[in-house]
Amino acid sequence: MRQTYMSYYVMVLCALAMFSSCQKHVEVPVEFSETDIVAPLYPDYTDITIPANIAPLNFALQNTDATAIVAELKGKNGKRLVCGSYSELKVDIDTAEWRNLLESNRGNDIRVCIYAQTAQGWLRYRPYTLSVATEDIDSYLSYRLIEPGYELYRQVGLYQRNLTNFDERPIYENNRTYSDEHNHCVNCHNYQNYSTQNMLFHVRAQHGGTIIVRNGAARKVQIKGDSILTAGVYPSWHPTLPLVAFSTNKTGQAFHLFHAEKIEVLDQASDLLLYDTEHNEVRTVLTDSTQFETFPCWSPDGQWLYYCTALDPTLGMDLPDSVLLMRQVSLYDKFYYDIRRLPYDAQTGQFGPSELVVECATRQRSASFPRISPDGHYLLYAEGDYGQFHIWHRSSDLYVKNLQTDSIYALSEANSDDVDSYHSWSSNGRWIVFSSRRMDGNYTRPFITYFDRNGHAHKAFCLPQRDPEHDILLLKSYNVPELTRDAVHISERDLRKCIYETEGSKAKFKPRKQ
Repeated sequence: MRQTYMSYYVMVLCALAMFSSCQKHVEVPVEFSETDIVAPLYPDYTDITIPANIAPLNFALQNTDATAIVAELKGKNGKRLVCGSYSELKVDIDTAEWRNLLESNRGNDIRVCIYAQTAQGWLRYRPYTLSVATEDIDSYLSYRLIEPGYELYRQVGLYQRNLTNFDERPIYENNRTYSDEHNHCVNCHNYQNYSTQNMLFHVRAQHGGTIIVRNGAARKVQIKGDSILTAGVYPSWHPTLPLVAFSTNKTGQAFHLFHAEKIEVLDQASDLLLYDTEHNEVRTVLTDSTQFETFPCWSPDGQWLYYCTALDPTLGMDLPDSVLLMRQVSLYDKFYYDIRRLPYDAQTGQFGPSELVVECATRQRSASFPRISPDGHYLLYAEGDYGQFHIWHRSSDLYVKNLQTDSIYALSEANSDDVDSYHSWSSNGRWIVFSSRRMDGNYTRPFITYFDRNGHAHKAFCLPQRDPEHDILLLKSYNVPELTRDAVHISERDLRKCIYETEGSKAKFKPRKQ
């Protein structure tokens, strides 16, 4: 009886699979009308350069009265892929067919034709091109998902997405509902040299500390002390040594009453720290009270530490601390950050004198988030009208400085009219992932742009999803997109145990050598 039931169950599943397959089978229309109109795709995947290992770029037709859609993708080698739907205006591309098509067209173009069935019959939109690069993108992207609110964290998590398919898994999530006893924030995830073997992130509020993962084991540390402004904040792993550079920031939020942008994040003070993960020691690197130093970033060879710095606009004002703070807030648009760097000697463990790399303050502009390409040739950063927290600034765009020629220019093909900010390089230097609010002006989404060997960015495209309308319904922002070659190995269970069951060892403060 059990065998008969199982046989019947298998037959039903097979029938459903066949039905599903038949439902997805579509044909290119024999008769259609040509139009020069660009297909109203969501997301916009027209005329972009993509890696051969990216997940299928599923899309939908929007703002149209069409009732069916067919897409034909044809490579230069004659291989083609036909997909679509006669029942909805979404294209769900078969992953195996997509992978074969891209792999066989590395370094070549794929021509895409979109057909839509309307009341007047089938029409074909203007064809577009997918250029397949020869270089792959790193397989994994991690990010924080957070509601774009300002009062409570509520549910916050760190997640990792496999870019070759649609698999997403949590690295760590805090509590699902608000709880005074257990609520905490997680932020600032960072990796050493594009590998998850050595990584870290912060836990704030309840169960707070910095979670350091080395060689698959997690421990909690407290990077703070009497000689340090606050705990360690924005991190950067040294590419080869067990060292992490941190900024330490006294940060506050100011809310605008009459302003197109809702909020401003200000540093009241900030310094740079160096933490030794092997010996659990921390020391100061820069502590100039007249300057705000933040967002440290190591060069790929580990010989330079880049950072952002601004002169305090209230410098010289003889005011009480409480009044001085309000004065800083009122001067929010007078904070202009330059990018500087310090040479580092690994043999002595000492830093040399600071030197200016990108000057923005004299132009009344402001730089943020310095990142050096893996070959050491380019400095990528965000530039806006003022301030350093550019994820809130619509004026923010991506810029690069060619460190060999000293030329500076905007990545115009990748930038938009809205926020373009936090960014990271791929390990081969050919791809940049960054956060942008160009979709709706409120939520940040990860965008990917190809950075070619001539130092030019190409049209950016958003992170592909199985359901192309996934991000419309997701009421969270993607925060701090970071690429890695491998998946996070440590389990969420082990991280939770470290966070909830340990207090964290206090880092030993090591006075700086003069």
